[in-house]
Amino acid sequence: MSLHQPFPRGATLAARFNAVRAHSMALVDGLSAEDCQLQSMPDASPIKWHLAHTSWFFETFLLAESNRPPPPFDPAFKVLFNSYYIGVGERHLRAERGLLSRPGLERVLQYRQHVDQHMLALLAEPNLGDSEFDLIELGLQHEQQHQELILTDVKHHFSCNPLAPAWRDQSADQSPRAGDDHGPAFQTYSGGLIEIGHKGSSFSFDNERPSHRVWLEPFELATRNVSNGEYLAFMLDGGYRRPELWLAEAWDHIRVHGWQAPLYWQHDAQGWSVFTLHGRVPLDHQAPVCHISFYEADAYARWAGARLPTEAEWELAAQSDTLPGLHAEVWQWTNSAYLAYPGYQPAAGAVGEYNGKFMLSQMVLRGSSLATPPGHARHSYRNFFPAQARWQFSGMRLAR
Repeated sequence: MSLHQPFPRGATLAARFNAVRAHSMALVDGLSAEDCQLQSMPDASPIKWHLAHTSWFFETFLLAESNRPPPPFDPAFKVLFNSYYIGVGERHLRAERGLLSRPGLERVLQYRQHVDQHMLALLAEPNLGDSEFDLIELGLQHEQQHQELILTDVKHHFSCNPLAPAWRDQSADQSPRAGDDHGPAFQTYSGGLIEIGHKGSSFSFDNERPSHRVWLEPFELATRNVSNGEYLAFMLDGGYRRPELWLAEAWDHIRVHGWQAPLYWQHDAQGWSVFTLHGRVPLDHQAPVCHISFYEADAYARWAGARLPTEAEWELAAQSDTLPGLHAEVWQWTNSAYLAYPGYQPAAGAVGEYNGKFMLSQMVLRGSSLATPPGHARHSYRNFFPAQARWQFSGMRLAR
C-alpha cells in the first residue's frame, strides 16, 4: 500500500504530525490530572492512558524499529500502554487502566514530548522508505481515532458525577443540525451491481479494502437521521416494554440492565434532559438521537415500519452525494456484521492486529460524528462496536 500520496514526504508530513499531536493536547486543555485519571467503566479508558498509548504506538512501531533507535523513555511503558497487540508482548488489563495512578499526568506529558522529539528527527532523515511513511500515517490516523475516544470517554466519566461538569462551555455535541417536525423523506436508489470499498492511493485502514462488487436490490434511504423527538415517540408508545420489537438477545439485555431511554437521557419534573460535553441541557427534539445501541436502533426501525441499511447501501448513497448529514452528525448503525471483505489481507506483523482480529460479534457503523476530527471521515470508513455499545456518538438513519 502507499499511504503518503496526499501527504508529501519530509516537512509536509512533519507538519501534519505536529498538527495531529497538538490537537490531542488541545482536547485535554483545561482538564486536571484527576480528570485524566478517571475510568468510569471497562470499555472507557483514562484520558491519560489515551495520551500515553498514542505515543506508545510511535515509539513501538517506528522509533524502536529505526536504524538508530533511541533508548526507551521508560521500559515499563511497553506493558502499561500496550492496548491489544499480543505480538508486542504483555499488556496491562484494560479494565484496570484507571488504577494506574503512576505514572502521573506530568510524566505522561514528558513521554509525549520525548516521542515527538525523536519522531520529528526521524521524519527529517532523507532515507525513509514507503514502509516508514505508511506506518507514520497509520499512527496519525490511529491517534485521530483516539481523539474521538477522548471525547466519548471524558463524557462518560463526567456523566457519573452528580455535579454534571462540563468539558467545554462550547463543545462538540452542542451544535446539531436542525431537524423538522415531519417524518423524514426517503431517497430512492435503483441498486444493481455496485462497487464498494476503498479505491485509490489515499489512506485507508486495511478493513476498508479491497474494493469489490456487491449486488443491491432497489432500496430507499431516509434523507436525514432519526431525531430525539421521533425516538421519544417510540418510547412513549411503550417501545422499551414491547418484546415484539426487539431481537431476543436485545430484549434480554435491556431487561437485565433496565434500559428505558438512550444513554445520558434523564426525566424529572422539568421534563427530559440530556447530558452533553457542556453539561446537562433540555432535550432538543430536533437534534439527531445519539448514544443508542444497535439493539435500540434495530427496535426503533422495526417500530417505524422500516429497517437499518446495510453498509453497502449506505456507501452507495454516500458515493452518490445526494443526502445531507451522512457525515458530521452521528455514526449510523447498519445492519451489517463486521466481517472481512472478499480478498481482505491484514498487514504483516503485530501492526496487522489493528482491525482483523475484531471481526466477530460486532456491527458496522458508517459516517462520522460531531466528535470525529476534521479530515478523518471518508465514504469507505468502517467503524465497529458490539451491539450493546452506546457510549459512542452513535445514532441511525432508516432504510426500507
